[in-house]
Amino acid sequence: MCTSQPSHAECSGGCWWISPLRSFLLYLVLGFHATIDLIIDMCFSWYFKGSKRVAPPVKKKILFNSAVELATEIKNQSLTSEEVVQAYIDRIKEINPVLNCVVDDRFHAALEEAKKIDESIKNGKYSEEELKKKPFLGVPFSSKVSTMVKGLRHTIGLASRRNIIADEDADVVKAMREAGAIPLAVTNVPELGMWYETWCMPHGQTYNPYDTTRTTGGSSGGEACLVSACGSPIGIGTDIGGSLRMPAFFCGIFGHKPTTGLIPLKGLNRRSGNEVKSMVVAGPLCTHSEDLIPILRTLIGDKAKLLNLDAEVNPLKLKYYYMLDDSATPDGLSGDLRLSMVHQQLKRSMLKVVSYLKDQNASVSEVWISKMRYGLRLWRYWISQEPEKFARELADREGEINVWTELPKKILGMSDFSLPAMYRLVDDKLPKVNEKWARETTAALLNEVTTLLGDDGVLLYPSHPFPAFYRNSSLLRPYNFSYTAVLNVLNFPVTQVPLGLNRDGLPVGVQVVAGPHKDHLCLAVAKELEKAFGGWVPPFQST
Repeated sequence: MCTSQPSHAECSGGCWWISPLRSFLLYLVLGFHATIDLIIDMCFSWYFKGSKRVAPPVKKKILFNSAVELATEIKNQSLTSEEVVQAYIDRIKEINPVLNCVVDDRFHAALEEAKKIDESIKNGKYSEEELKKKPFLGVPFSSKVSTMVKGLRHTIGLASRRNIIADEDADVVKAMREAGAIPLAVTNVPELGMWYETWCMPHGQTYNPYDTTRTTGGSSGGEACLVSACGSPIGIGTDIGGSLRMPAFFCGIFGHKPTTGLIPLKGLNRRSGNEVKSMVVAGPLCTHSEDLIPILRTLIGDKAKLLNLDAEVNPLKLKYYYMLDDSATPDGLSGDLRLSMVHQQLKRSMLKVVSYLKDQNASVSEVWISKMRYGLRLWRYWISQEPEKFARELADREGEINVWTELPKKILGMSDFSLPAMYRLVDDKLPKVNEKWARETTAALLNEVTTLLGDDGVLLYPSHPFPAFYRNSSLLRPYNFSYTAVLNVLNFPVTQVPLGLNRDGLPVGVQVVAGPHKDHLCLAVAKELEKAFGGWVPPFQST
């Protein structure tokens, strides 16, 4: 069971000094780590000084509407689908030169589809039952260039696939089409979606809409950037180690990682849909919490009944648990010292949520879940169990990339791959995580957290140690994705909830975690926190 303090081994009176010494050494290491983080930020701040830009302001107010609102207005003919689609096309043309988030589009085809939808609505061709089955009728949406959209590029961020065009839709894209939505564009990703910043050889760098010197996160960085900057009302992201939630956090929007195993994987990267087990999930990215459940229900299809999404939830009657950091334990015993300490601004944001919930007489308790500190090691084991082999996928399944021949080429500027790809190739050569330990520890952590949360509990957990950090500084802090990755290991549903902006005009937020198949609890809390803290703040209002 989780406690507010970790358990201790008993010690005889002769070793009373060990715990204070251990605490001293730990905080010495943490202090050194924090100093290095500060120096990194100072250097990058100097390098990027004077180069900040933000997304240009929105000209058409309909771009602030939720997807649910847009669909309602299209159905009752107070707006046309053509008008809505054209507004988003104009917006993409306006922001993409600044943000570089869209890498291919189907603007002409989308407008033609919108016109047909408008004509069908005008002529009464949709019955009431058909309209109910199409919650996003006439509403445009976007997805990653690693997710197949028929007729658009499917590079997955690889230079060798620059000219590859998808010949069919991914299952999640098909589901959105069946719900009446119109594919509009595909967005940038890192190579194979395996880094937590968005940059790749064929498409370059994507920039944060709040501050172009900052990261969008990855791998759904292009998608989150586009949605946050009002270039698309709905984004479909994917998540294997935080690939959906980190970009949602850095770009100030909502993102939901569903319970694993419910959403079809066919067409995500190069997955066939026949994979027996995977940490990968697809999920919604949006600026309004009211869109989360309709999108989730659409993506899951017939399995949506397993999530009880229609259940009424009073979020103030839930049991809340929160954990502020994972780099050190509350009493000074070792956490994961590779992780940066969670920034005080983010801790204050979480404590504001805690204070709000307590003011509403909700049950709130601080906990220390000791095994969460093993998140990196556990994720590293479970990523090795995925059916795809990184070196082979990097070679586009034509042989394998050898790190020892590729690394010299990278040093000489002759490689087609990024430095993060080199990191991953090297990591694959390091000693493997002990399988017995990994499986036993995962089972124990899963049981511990599931028991803690029960049927009516949620965990508030940091999204990342920092708000959107300077671009490429992740290369010097490669392990900080652990705060999201550990939740992929557990296969739990998680909603990334925005909580406004910090003093630098950058988004802050929190992960809301529930037990397996308790997605509706996360989503109810997201709606409550949006009401209390305002949710998404448009990036151009941060200047």
